Amino acid sequence: MTDYLIRPIEPRDNAAMARIIRTVMPEFGADGPGFAIHDAEVDTMYEAYARPRSAYFVVERNGIVIGGGGVAPLEGGEEGVCELRKMYFLPEARGIGAGSAMMLRCLDAARAHGFRHCYLETLTGMDAAQALYRKHGFTTLCAPMGGTGHFSCDQFYVREL
Repeated sequence: MTDYLIRPIEPRDNAAMARIIRTVMPEFGADGPGFAIHDAEVDTMYEAYARPRSAYFVVERNGIVIGGGGVAPLEGGEEGVCELRKMYFLPEARGIGAGSAMMLRCLDAARAHGFRHCYLETLTGMDAAQALYRKHGFTTLCAPMGGTGHFSCDQFYVREL
């Protein structure tokens, strides 16, 4: 039995998710130019993922949001490709199975929205995250797909859905 809940994001979660993203990304050196921490949607995650073919979920433990992740169409990408986006967890959400559970929830949402492939970008040093991606069937790419604007990311993954 898990002691956390994964649920769709709500407007009341915006501030918590912005705080989580701004806490976790610098932990891994991902706070300079070209990283998702600077995306406009960070402060309005609920609204950003209320768009068509998009979904965002939060991990809640004891009533407190401790992580999140979502999918949306890949900017500048092909019609059938989504991107796994803004999947970040505070330390208390790590090692409890929330990452795998979130991944399954996001991949199910991607399939439900009709996507055929899921793409993601990450950074050297995010080793636990990359192990999670490989565990869930993602394979490495030599170059980025689409046009996310995250030019500082240096690791790229894709998987068929």
